Amino acid sequence: MHEQSLLLKKLAFRFTREKPFYKRLIWLGLPIALQNLIASSLNMLDTLMIGQLGETAIAGVALSNQIFFLFMLLLFGISSGTAVFTAQYWGKKDITGVHQAMGIALLFGVIGAGLFTTAALAFPSLLLRIFTRDTAVVTAAVPYLRITGISYLFTAGTIILQGVMRSTGVVKLPLYLSAGALSLNAFFNFALIFGRFGLPRLGITGAALATTGARILEVVVLVIIIYATRSPLAVRFRNLTGQTSQFIKRYLGKVYPVILNEVGWSMGITMFTLVFARMGTSVLAAYNITETFSRLMFVLFFGSANASAIVLGNMIGEGFQREANRHARFMMIAVPATSALFSLLILVLSPWIPLAFNVSEEVRVLIKGLMRILAVMMFVRVSNMHIIIGVLRSGGDTHYCMTIEIIPLWLITIPLVAFCGLVLHFPPLLTYAVSMTEEFIKYILGLRRIFSGKWIHDLTV
Repeated sequence: MHEQSLLLKKLAFRFTREKPFYKRLIWLGLPIALQNLIASSLNMLDTLMIGQLGETAIAGVALSNQIFFLFMLLLFGISSGTAVFTAQYWGKKDITGVHQAMGIALLFGVIGAGLFTTAALAFPSLLLRIFTRDTAVVTAAVPYLRITGISYLFTAGTIILQGVMRSTGVVKLPLYLSAGALSLNAFFNFALIFGRFGLPRLGITGAALATTGARILEVVVLVIIIYATRSPLAVRFRNLTGQTSQFIKRYLGKVYPVILNEVGWSMGITMFTLVFARMGTSVLAAYNITETFSRLMFVLFFGSANASAIVLGNMIGEGFQREANRHARFMMIAVPATSALFSLLILVLSPWIPLAFNVSEEVRVLIKGLMRILAVMMFVRVSNMHIIIGVLRSGGDTHYCMTIEIIPLWLITIPLVAFCGLVLHFPPLLTYAVSMTEEFIKYILGLRRIFSGKWIHDLTV
C-alpha cells in the first residue's frame, strides 16, 4: 500500500512538472479536433442531402469522392511530412527554412493537383470505371467529378498552408476558415441541389458547384489574411525557391515515407472492409457503424496527436532534445490513462448505440460486441496514434513510422484476418479481434523506439 502511494505521488509530481507542456497541447489540440469534427459532421450532412436524390446520385458522389480521397492522402502525406521540417525550423526561429520547406511542399502539391485535375477533366469515365461497371452511376458521377476536379489545385494550397500554419502554432485561424467554408458548402449544397432561395435546382451538379466554390473561397480568404496580417507565411515568391539539391534530397527522404505510410495504411483498412463484406452484409453493416462511431471517439485524440507533433517538433528545433524525449515518454503513460475514460464511456453506451440504427437484431448484437472489443483496445489504438503521428514524426523518424505501420499490417494482419474470416470462418467478433494484432505489434515496436531515444533527428542542422 505504501509503495502504491509513493507511485501515485511520483506520477502526480511528474504531471505537475509537465503541466505547461499539456496546457500547450490542449491549446493547440482542441482547435484541430474541432476542425476535424466540424468537417466530419458537415460531410455527413452533405451525404444526407445528396442521398435525397436517390441511390444512383449518392453512389456517383461517393465514387467521385473516392478519387478526391486518394488525392487527399497525397496532400496529407506532403503536409505532414513538411510539418516535420517547419515545426523544427520554427522552434529554431529559422524563417528561411520554414519558407523553403513550404515552397517545396507547394510545388509538389501543385504537381499532384495538376495530375489529378487533368485526369478528372480528360478521363472521368475511365477513372470511375475502376470502381464500378454501373453505367448509370458513372453517367451521374462524370459531371460531379469534372467540376470538383477544378478545385483540387485550390485544395492543395489550403491543406499545405494550414499545415505550415499549425506547425508555427497558429491553429484557430484554420479552424475558423474551415468552419466558414464548410458551412457555406452545406448552405449552397442545399440551395443548389433542391433549388431554394431563388437559385436553380441543379441536383448533383449543384452539389459539385457548391463544393468547388467553397474550396476556392477558403484558400483565397486564407491567402488574403496571411498577407494582410503580415504573417510569417507572407513570403515573396523568390524566397520560396532557391533550395539546394542537398535540402531537396533531405526533404524527399523524410516526406516520401509519410506519403507511402498514409496510402499503405488506408489501403490496408480497405482490405479489412473487403473481408468483412465477404463475411456477410450484416457483418459489414455492423463493422461500418462501429468504425464510424470510433472515428468520432478518436476526434479529440487526433487533435492531441497532431498538437504533440507541433510541440515536440518545436522543442527539437529549439535544441531541447532531452526535454522532448522526457515529454514523449511521459505521454506514453498519460495518453492510455486518459483513453481509459473513453473506454468506460463506450462500454456504458454499447447496449444503446445500436438502437439508433434501423438494423436487424443480429446486426445490433454484433455492434454491441464490436463496441466492447473497441473499448478494450482503445488505449492501444490511441497510443499508436500519438506514437506515430505525435512523437516519431516530430523527430523526423518517418522511415521507422512507415516500417512499423505497413509491414505488420500487410505481411501479418491482413493475411491473418483473411484466413481466419474467409477460410476458417471464425465468428465476426473473433475476426475483428484478430484485426487488432497489428496494433499490438506497432505499440510494442513504437514504445521501444521512443524509450531508446533514437527517434530524435534534428533536421535543421
